[in-house]
Amino acid sequence: MTNLNKESFFNVAFISNVILLIFFSSSLSAEKIGSVSTKFKLLGANDKIVIEAFDDPDIAGATCYLSRAKTGGVSGAVGIAEDTSDASIACRQVGPITLPQDVKNGNADGEEVFKKSTSLLFKSLQVVRFYDPKRNVLIYLTYSDRIIEGSPKNSISTIPIMPWR
Repeated sequence: MTNLNKESFFNVAFISNVILLIFFSSSLSAEKIGSVSTKFKLLGANDKIVIEAFDDPDIAGATCYLSRAKTGGVSGAVGIAEDTSDASIACRQVGPITLPQDVKNGNADGEEVFKKSTSLLFKSLQVVRFYDPKRNVLIYLTYSDRIIEGSPKNSISTIPIMPWR
């Protein structure tokens, strides 16, 4: 094997490992709650709406539920299909909430709290958090982005911070 062939092999192997790491690491962030089929596919899995839950990594007591489109078929089964940008979010207070100082003072506004790959490369579904100090409310925004062109489809949910019983 020549040096050029070895270099090409290692470059391809490195890029493949990075892609796999991104794909699998982003899919471990949420707990699957359930799904429903929306479109029958003769070959491969049906198109679905998937419901997932995740806890805000910085704010104990805050949990969000996402519903999102999942493309089926053969391409979906092998992980190369691109999911649509359709998603909805509902967040709730599930325990006592104490806000970290960087959230209270607005320094963490727009911070990513969840990210899920929705295509083999370059497209993801994200959730970012904001804080409204006047109303003492956490706001979660979900949207889809792509390196070249994102989508204006979005959804928000709020958690008014209340004393926990």
